Amino acid sequence: MSAPARVPQPALPGSALVVGYGVTGAAVTDVLVANGTAVTVADDRATPELAGTIAAAGATPWPDAGGRPASVRDGWAGVVAAHEAVVLSPGVPDAHPVLGAAAAAGVPVLDEFDLAAALDDRPLVAITGTNGKTTVTAMVAAALRAGGQRVVEAGNTEVPLVAAIADGSVDVFVVEASSFRLGHARHFTPRVATWLNFAPDHLDVHESLDAYRLAKARIWADQGPGDTAVANADDPVVAASVRSDDSAPHLVTFGLDGLVRPGHVTVAGGNIVAADGGVVAPTDALWRRFPHDLANAAATAATAMAAGASAEATGVALGAFTGLAHRVAEVARHRGVAWLDDSKATTPHATIAAVTGLDSVVLIAGGRNKGVDLGVWRHPEVLERLRAVVAIGEATDEVTGVFSGAVPVVAAGSMAEAVAVADSFAIDGDTVLLSPGCASFDWYGSYAERGDDFAARVAGHLRGATP
Repeated sequence: MSAPARVPQPALPGSALVVGYGVTGAAVTDVLVANGTAVTVADDRATPELAGTIAAAGATPWPDAGGRPASVRDGWAGVVAAHEAVVLSPGVPDAHPVLGAAAAAGVPVLDEFDLAAALDDRPLVAITGTNGKTTVTAMVAAALRAGGQRVVEAGNTEVPLVAAIADGSVDVFVVEASSFRLGHARHFTPRVATWLNFAPDHLDVHESLDAYRLAKARIWADQGPGDTAVANADDPVVAASVRSDDSAPHLVTFGLDGLVRPGHVTVAGGNIVAADGGVVAPTDALWRRFPHDLANAAATAATAMAAGASAEATGVALGAFTGLAHRVAEVARHRGVAWLDDSKATTPHATIAAVTGLDSVVLIAGGRNKGVDLGVWRHPEVLERLRAVVAIGEATDEVTGVFSGAVPVVAAGSMAEAVAVADSFAIDGDTVLLSPGCASFDWYGSYAERGDDFAARVAGHLRGATP
């Protein structure tokens, strides 16, 4: 998949085929219908109940309710050609037949960012990256609020951007921009755009690792000299993707190299140091100081201050932040063992970041692999910290294969069993860490559900444990 060509500010199509009717697809449908677009909705689930919901929203369901899933039915070419645009929901695979049909018919493929751009021109601050997007989005929004701006977090959150723009009181939208949204956006012009990091992920959706990289790089593609690109100088893929053409945006970098220089945010002398050399906050004020926490704090300072927040407001936000649920969050402590929920770690590199920030770990890992190599876990900096590994979910055999012969590894058939096995290995001073490195959709509906079940199973297990 190549990056979409830059195009002028879009207009809403007169007719559109919306593919996927999840949270974003439903919001897209509502906005299009409200603005007079004739909408047809295709969803692979194709049930009578879903067809009724789509019809009640003022759109036409396709194919007929109760038919075979849309992705395996004939007729994509015809239904695509009958519309002025195709609007993809996040997570529609690059290999989906609707994309080939659209290319053959010359019908443009859009997403919610394009529709939002056609309806609203208020400033956007966008954050992408394999890991840390949600945390940095929350901290940047907090910094802008501390400076007096009215802010809404949108995009890859509970509120799609195309729905968030209905609030006319907002000054700036802080957008968590996933590759699923960026990959097919034809017009996305954030005032400030930050790329945190890059590691293999979502290869079950993107056709290749390079397609995933190109989707991430879309965050900077439509920016101009009046905008700001914020890049992780420590990440070679991110750094190599920085634009250098005549219309490139202003560049600010961040990293943990400790080098204080103009245009670079770093950690030096026990402080988060801004691009202008001023101190934003002492690192002692941060709620936690793992390396990825420091990188997130530096990225937040670079992004928020580029978007108009003062150093003081940014420092207040960083000092007040106490973390988000399911991100290395302590759920229990018993007999000298800490139990941490890092269910949001759905990539191997997120697991590495958590493990390498601890001393002695019993790791619970696995789930549904997203097409990436779990072998990166077999690294000395990881192995030296592991007392044992408990393998769970569809990826059990892969996890077992990675660690076999290096550390004790045991398979568990349920979260309750995983907790009991982990406790049998843990000793005073250890951390039992749920950091799966995989998606949750084999056993659970979401990473949050997985983390909540882990916490509940830990509580139940420890109630029956010896004091």
